[in-house]
Amino acid sequence: MSFTPPAELFGEQGIIVLIVIAVVLFGSTQIPKLARSLGSAQKEFKKGLDEGGKDDPAAPLHEAPKAAPAPAPAPPAADGSAGSTS
Repeated sequence: MSFTPPAELFGEQGIIVLIVIAVVLFGSTQIPKLARSLGSAQKEFKKGLDEGGKDDPAAPLHEAPKAAPAPAPAPPAADGSAGSTS
């Protein structure tokens, strides 16, 4: 069994049918808005990739959070009742 690339699978008629179905489903006014939002999302994604690549590679990726010092134990009670339940 041999697989064909998707462009050959649909052919010209299949692509035309897909376009017609998209126009019917989304409406002719929504398709430009959809394409615009996809383009802006792609631009933001590429911008994020570029910003991520500009970070200093020598810096650690994740810094370990610094632990707060443990609180000092409470001093024993002055009346001598610590630990007795009578």
